[in-house]
Amino acid sequence: MSEGTSTEEPPPANPPGDAPDTAHHTAGLVAPRPPVHRARSRAYSLTVRALGPVLLLVLWWASSATGLLTPDVLASPAQVVGAVGELWGNGQLPDALATSLTRSGLGLVVGLAAGLTLGITTGFTRLGDELLDSSLQTLRTIPFLSLVPLFMVWFGINETAKILLIAVATTFPMYVSTTGGVRNTDRKLVEAMRSFGLGRLAIVRQVVLPGALPSLLAGLRLSMTLSVIALIAAEEINATEGIGYLMSQAQSYARTDVLAVCILVYGLLGLTADVLVRGLERVLMPWRTAGPGGGAR
Repeated sequence: MSEGTSTEEPPPANPPGDAPDTAHHTAGLVAPRPPVHRARSRAYSLTVRALGPVLLLVLWWASSATGLLTPDVLASPAQVVGAVGELWGNGQLPDALATSLTRSGLGLVVGLAAGLTLGITTGFTRLGDELLDSSLQTLRTIPFLSLVPLFMVWFGINETAKILLIAVATTFPMYVSTTGGVRNTDRKLVEAMRSFGLGRLAIVRQVVLPGALPSLLAGLRLSMTLSVIALIAAEEINATEGIGYLMSQAQSYARTDVLAVCILVYGLLGLTADVLVRGLERVLMPWRTAGPGGGAR
C-alpha cells in the first residue's frame, strides 16, 4: 500500500443501531386529526339563540323590580304587557299594525322591483352599466332620511310620500346585490347558452338569476331590514295612523309603556323579515345547510 493513502473507510449512512433520520425530524409531531362537525339539533340551536333576549328580559325585569328603572324612564315588563292588552283590546294596535305593514309592504315591493330591474340592466349590459351605474352609485350615497323634507314638498303628507320613501330606502341594497351577483355569473356559461340560441331574456331567467341567487337573497335581507327602518322615518311625516302615530301619542302623554310596545313591534317586524329570508334560503339553496358545517349557521 503506497505511502499517503488513507486506510480509513467512510462511516455507513445509517450505522447499525441508529434510528433513521426521519424519526429524528418527526419527533414530537402529532398525527393530524380531521375536524369533526357535530350536528346540532334544532331545539339546541333555538335555545342558544333565545339566551340573549331572555337575558335582556331578566335584566329589564330585575332593574324595574329593584327601582333602578323607574316608570318615567322605562316601564316594567308587566306594565308593557298590560299596555299590549289595552291597545289590543280597544283595537288601536291591530289597526296601527295593519296600516304600518301595508306601508312597509308596498314600499318594499316597489323598491325590490326597481332594484332588481336596475341591477340586471347594469350588471348584464355594458350600455346600461355606462349609462346608469355612476348616477345610481351617487344617489346611493345620499341618506334617505335627508329626502323626507323634499318628499313632503313634492307629495305632501299623504301615503304616497311615505311609501316612496320606503321604496327609495330599499332600492339601493337590492340594486348593489343584484349588480354584483349578475356580474359574477360565469361568462362562459352565458356564451354557451347563446350558442344554443337562447335569447337575452331567457338567459337572464334561466342562467343569470339562478347564478346570482345568493346575492339576491342577501339584497332581499338588507332591503327588508331597511324597510322597517324607513317605516319609522316615514311615519314621522304627520301620520294619523300606524305604529308611528301611536308613538307620537304616547310621547305626548309620557306613556313609556306604550312607547316600549311600539319599539318592540318594530323590532319584531325586523326579526320576522330576517326569519322569512332565512326560510327562503333553506328552500331555494338547501346545499348551504346540508353540507359539512351547515348546522353551524
